[in-house]
Amino acid sequence: MSKKEKLIQKLLLAKTFKYSELVTLLKMLGYIELQGDGSRVKFDNGKPEELINLHKPHPGNEMKAYAIKQVKEKLQRGGLI
Repeated sequence: MSKKEKLIQKLLLAKTFKYSELVTLLKMLGYIELQGDGSRVKFDNGKPEELINLHKPHPGNEMKAYAIKQVKEKLQRGGLI
């Protein structure tokens, strides 16, 4: 299984997911990271309907459950996972 497949599997099944893992996965799926104000960040792949907006987790690296759910739904709707 490739690293990309492992990260997709972890995103779909795990209750915790690190922000650094999300950045790696989204880059593999063709997204670029755009820094916003403060901890705000966008991931863009050129398709407005697949734009992902979220806050970087802080002080740790673990993403919040609602953010994981949002990313999963967006990637599933776009047919990327």
